[in-house]
Amino acid sequence: MNEEDHLPVPETRVLAVASHVVSGNVGNKIAVFSMQSLGCDVAALNTVQFSNHTGYRQWTGTKVSAEEITDLYRGLKQSYLDDFDMMLSGYIPGAPALEAVGQIAQDLKRKAEARSGSFFWVLDPVMGDNGNLYVAQEVVPVYRSLIEHADLILPNQFEAELLSEVKIEDISSLSRAIQVMHERFGIPHIVITSVSLTHPGHPVSSLSVVGSTMTSDRKARAFKIVFPAIDCYFSGTGDMFASLMVVRMREAVWNNAEENKLMATESWVSDDGVDALDLPLAKAAEKVLASMHEVLTKTSEAMDAEMKKAQGQATAETEKKNGDDGKRLHLLKSKAAELRLVRHLDSLRHPKVDFRAERM
Repeated sequence: MNEEDHLPVPETRVLAVASHVVSGNVGNKIAVFSMQSLGCDVAALNTVQFSNHTGYRQWTGTKVSAEEITDLYRGLKQSYLDDFDMMLSGYIPGAPALEAVGQIAQDLKRKAEARSGSFFWVLDPVMGDNGNLYVAQEVVPVYRSLIEHADLILPNQFEAELLSEVKIEDISSLSRAIQVMHERFGIPHIVITSVSLTHPGHPVSSLSVVGSTMTSDRKARAFKIVFPAIDCYFSGTGDMFASLMVVRMREAVWNNAEENKLMATESWVSDDGVDALDLPLAKAAEKVLASMHEVLTKTSEAMDAEMKKAQGQATAETEKKNGDDGKRLHLLKSKAAELRLVRHLDSLRHPKVDFRAERM
């Protein structure tokens, strides 16, 4: 058996549009590595070039303009390098740049019109978190205008509120937000990440991912996956989730019992009779969360050891300089919290943790 037989996906070429950092793991640094590790051929179109992610509170670098994004895509087209099966879009700086990326996605969808199901766009609408926008306000309506062209969107809870205009306060309002997005935008697949809602059936220290694939009449088929929360903040988790969802969704559709039919179906939407828990979207999310839990757990364990060492060094230097080590400790903690992907490839490829989708 050759090595290709072990890969989870068929030949898959992905255009990844997201941020880039010189050091660390966020944006395309995560997306390219994760998808290539699982067998995809990935072309990276970087929307920013920063020294490090913004969680360090200091960085250098530049943002790519809408004109530069369009020009890079034009270069791919003129060399016949626009033969993409899938596209993943993440952080995009500003409304004009987002509009340019939207035009790329729509161009690729038009190109694939003759072969139903031959192109799939995963849109991560990166706008903010925990009630705070970290993009310009004018970006929000642009995302709303683009959702109808995507196949799968991956908002967090706050972004789902912005898109649906439904305040998510409990399971009922969460379900309503999903239904609104299916109906209003015709978006086939939705996964809302890092849902933090109290529920009698959930452990106290837990989070949920909630997903849905719409039926032919745009009704939600919703499921949830509850997983333990890790008491630490990591940058790049959304990027990791998105990139792994690209691969695992393709894998779930490819391995479907009716793969030839589903792969040739617009947006890979299962027949109405398929139960929520049997959807490829649910199967994909289960595997993604298993990988993420393992990587985050291992990152947290390594971080504890690294911070003890760093605190000792910082204290010694502070005593010498009689200065404040707060900033240094923050920078060291940010570095220690970088996701440890390279050392844990097996967690990406063959996670041992087992999560199962449940009914909403």
